[in-house]
Amino acid sequence: MPDIVNIIKGCLAGSRRDQELLYRRHAAKLYAVCLQYSGNDDEARDILQEGFIKIFENLIHYKNEGSFEGWMRRIVVNTALEKYRSKHNLYRVDDIDSIPEPDAAPETDDYSGLEAGDLLMIIRDLPPKYRMVFNLYAIEGYSHKEISQMINISEGTSKSNLSRARMILQKKVSFYTGVNKKVISG
Repeated sequence: MPDIVNIIKGCLAGSRRDQELLYRRHAAKLYAVCLQYSGNDDEARDILQEGFIKIFENLIHYKNEGSFEGWMRRIVVNTALEKYRSKHNLYRVDDIDSIPEPDAAPETDDYSGLEAGDLLMIIRDLPPKYRMVFNLYAIEGYSHKEISQMINISEGTSKSNLSRARMILQKKVSFYTGVNKKVISG
């Protein structure tokens, strides 16, 4: 099986076989990234397709430095951000201190019934503005300053959206697992 350097060279030379091989090797992992940022499967497939088009168009700029998978992931995340910015309005929150704190944390942390796929579905159910900030902060590791620049919101709005996303997730996870039903009703 060819290594990634040879596959990239083949793609740059226009080899359909190498393009297909690159796609087949990485589509599943990148599709999982797309699912994190999309509201549904169709949107995730669109992001993946647009992302791969950009990957192939920009292969010439890959310098064989760092992780190739990380480079592709960044392109896919940026594609998701572009799609998000074109579809959603974000609302500014100027006073982060006015946001209520989430209810008390669950008294128990027994989430044994919760699997990764369940958590992904719960995250996908977040409103788009909260899902975007949550993914960029908690999964991709961007700072609020970076997020604010990426999606053209204030740092306070980024913090607000993350806080609200966490509050929603806490309640949904608690409800899903049956942990601390008081969080839902309280």
